[in-house]
Amino acid sequence: MTAMTPAPTRTRPDLSYLLDHTSHVLRTQMAAALADIGLTARMHCVLVHALEEERTQNQLAEIGDMDKTTMVVTVDALEKAGLAERRPSSTDRRARIIAVTEEGARVAARSQEIVDGVHEKALGAFPPEDRETFLRLLNHLVDGYLSTPSPSPATARRPRQRG
Repeated sequence: MTAMTPAPTRTRPDLSYLLDHTSHVLRTQMAAALADIGLTARMHCVLVHALEEERTQNQLAEIGDMDKTTMVVTVDALEKAGLAERRPSSTDRRARIIAVTEEGARVAARSQEIVDGVHEKALGAFPPEDRETFLRLLNHLVDGYLSTPSPSPATARRPRQRG
């Protein structure tokens, strides 16, 4: 029997855990708050960014960090709810844009209030004098060292077996 080797002593806070945990909890709170008006965070993202300017489905998917399939499902749900529709672009006849309906614009305004409220509650955990500092430092990470993911090796997966 071999002796257990003690785990290395942590000398710094686990930044990965702190960021991941707070992000996860914030996403769950956001999902619950938006569900009250029948939206998902992705639906909110598409509505808000489609209202800013004429954008294609691909452009909106990139802004929202969504893959093509997720984007199609999201736009389908928005169309079914009468909040958005696919239309030909005014500048490129081959392209289709996501246009927000009048009802979609009303819902987007309400969802933005909800999102802002969730964010304000999270920031309310800080004393007022620390909120701006926290946001400034977090933006510094986002715009600097943590702005670009590192290339990662392909995930090792077994090939799908044919049935």
